Amino acid sequence: MSPNPELRRTKILATLGPATDAPGVLEAVLAAGVNVVRLNFSHGTAEHHRIRANAVRELATKFGREIGILADLGGPKIRVEKFANQKVQLKSGQSFVLDCRVDAPPGDETRVGCSYLGLPQDVRVGDTLLLDDGLIALEVLSVEGQEIHTRAITDGPLSDRKGLNRLGGGLSLGALTDKDRADIRTAAELGVDFIAISFCRSAADIEEARTLARAAGSNAQMVAKIERAEAITNLREIVDASEVVMVARGDLGVEIGDAELPGLQKTIIREAVERGRVVITATQMLQSMVDNPIPTRAEVLDVANSVIDGTDAVMLSAESASGAWPQKAIEAMARICLGAERQFKTVADFGSAQEHLAHVDQAIAMGAMFLAEHIKVRAIIALTESGGTARYLSRFRSAVPIFGLSRHVAARRRMSMMRDVHPVDFDSGDLSPRKAARAAVEKLFSLGLLAVGDRVVITAGDHMQQHGSTNTLRLLRVGEGGVAEGLGKL
Repeated sequence: MSPNPELRRTKILATLGPATDAPGVLEAVLAAGVNVVRLNFSHGTAEHHRIRANAVRELATKFGREIGILADLGGPKIRVEKFANQKVQLKSGQSFVLDCRVDAPPGDETRVGCSYLGLPQDVRVGDTLLLDDGLIALEVLSVEGQEIHTRAITDGPLSDRKGLNRLGGGLSLGALTDKDRADIRTAAELGVDFIAISFCRSAADIEEARTLARAAGSNAQMVAKIERAEAITNLREIVDASEVVMVARGDLGVEIGDAELPGLQKTIIREAVERGRVVITATQMLQSMVDNPIPTRAEVLDVANSVIDGTDAVMLSAESASGAWPQKAIEAMARICLGAERQFKTVADFGSAQEHLAHVDQAIAMGAMFLAEHIKVRAIIALTESGGTARYLSRFRSAVPIFGLSRHVAARRRMSMMRDVHPVDFDSGDLSPRKAARAAVEKLFSLGLLAVGDRVVITAGDHMQQHGSTNTLRLLRVGEGGVAEGLGKL
């Protein structure tokens, strides 16, 4: 009789910050089910990030789990500068000037400085500029030298360092700033597993970040944050250039408009899955839990719909970084993901997978999933060096759990972001493929993840410990004491 533990298929990514720095909170948050943590390089110092990364590594070892670390670059975020009194109140119809001079004075009710000095060259009369995630809208009336004269369209408060976007996108800022380049070096020193590129516009932005990371000694996977209108135009090339894609709904929603966001979210998730990439859904997923101990029903449905759409991971930002209830937010996220996974039957899409077959290990993954879907196995076991086979398997979005067994900690941490994949530390040493398969079954049995009578499919390579060598399927049955029976190559 199988123990059939309920393994959450969707991964949880949580942002660290002041709230998780409090004594005992980080440990509680990780214990509640976080799979990957996010270091937000838009805030804090390199030392802050170092302390948090070290704490995560120590706790992951304590828990005996793989927890990935994502460094999120700040990118060229355009912001208004500071006000003399920290905040002003704008009224609809009033005139307001964006002063794009390097020596702009502190702001007041009539004007404020802007961090992007090239903004006057990027805007035209009639453009709409959106501040503070769209809470404030300004219509451009004229551009006079380095001053942009506008009229407020909405009422509301505007405070120091709030973000600025142009409705429809089109700003010429590059994706990487000088600070981002320095932060990539810091991320490499910390040994992070993922580096997120904010406001990327094309594949070239991803490749530039990858080149800088490799030069700094990092093998981190590149995460493309889709938050510019231009990124939608170049979506396919960006997806292909990245290992991971993030639906960054904050700035994206501001640039394209909230009405277009739901459909685009589904499009991005579908494109990422079909092209073999991991995908994260982010921004305001449980926003009310910054202040409240339970989510709204609308937030529950938002998270559940992302899970149903096929996202690999769901992300918390302020909810865990600065909110009053970080642990409860993680617990709520886990609960919602499990509920959505239970209620909706997943059917593996073999037709779409066939269109993107390019390597033997991809074909083996499809064969393994086809077998698992048709003979009802308990699990798929991927003996993998890099985690690549596990990623191919996870793209099918089957209900069958995938155990990614690897001797490499970096591979296991990469697998911590993949939907349906559960990384396990396993070193096949000098074992033959047959003996390694038997040992893998015994390992999972000892962990309570398999039981007598379970059938499993194992993917492996005839040449163990070589990247990209997966070329074999085996069908096994778990016998008494966890001994694998009926070993046979398929």
